[in-house]
Amino acid sequence: MPTTRSEPHDFKEAPAKLKGRVAMVTGGTRGIGAAICRSLAAQGASVAAGYSQNRDRAEEFQADLAKNDIPVSLHQGNVGSAEDCRRTVQEVIDHHGRLDILVNNAGITSDKTVFKMTEEDWYRVIAVNLSGAFFMSKAALEHMVERGTGRIVNITSIIGQTGNVGQTNYAASKSGMFGLTTSMAKEAAFALKRADKRDPHGVGITVNAVAPGFIETDMLASVPEKVLDKIRSDVPLGRLGRPDEIARVVHFLCADASSYITGQVWAVNGGQDM
Repeated sequence: MPTTRSEPHDFKEAPAKLKGRVAMVTGGTRGIGAAICRSLAAQGASVAAGYSQNRDRAEEFQADLAKNDIPVSLHQGNVGSAEDCRRTVQEVIDHHGRLDILVNNAGITSDKTVFKMTEEDWYRVIAVNLSGAFFMSKAALEHMVERGTGRIVNITSIIGQTGNVGQTNYAASKSGMFGLTTSMAKEAAFALKRADKRDPHGVGITVNAVAPGFIETDMLASVPEKVLDKIRSDVPLGRLGRPDEIARVVHFLCADASSYITGQVWAVNGGQDM
């Protein structure tokens, strides 16, 4: 079955539900992260895209959005480093003057069976996928509580729900994000109350997660077509997901009108976990 790539957003037609907001997306220059950046920008947000190493690709992404008169700031760092997390969050605040939305999308894999997985394979995936989301969120939350508003969205995975052979490290990191999301949602609400900034009619601070199924990204580019056919056959809708379909849920959760949704995990997987 041929792969169908999603088309970029039409920046001119989309409503500006996030106008005036500043959003940071880790791993924001490719795949799902790039789609999230485009979607948030299409909703009117000013976007800061985090990336780890490939400066050329990041600048290509920045130039592509500039064609639509969408300015995107780039912020390089290793989310596996707590110090880099604090630095890049502060960079965004210094550059844009505020931070309203954080999307923890950056993630890596290092697939091996338990018997072949090294300590480095384990710790590196946990550091980027789980610890990175914690340290980014901690830095962002301090700023959000001061302002009394904010949105954090963690991008986890169906693998965190079902597990997968050869991905114990990845599954553990993505499953860990479920507990991170719910606990941080409770702490954010408590922190607002303690700071006397809880407004029953306001935007507030929410923390949610989105759990994609198998999505058409570079991560699946090396998977044999026969394996992809088997994955499609396991999905009730009979196809892989598209990055824009994840991005759409993210920008929904970031909207002011979603202020009563917090501590939730939104599965976007074509019904594969039914």
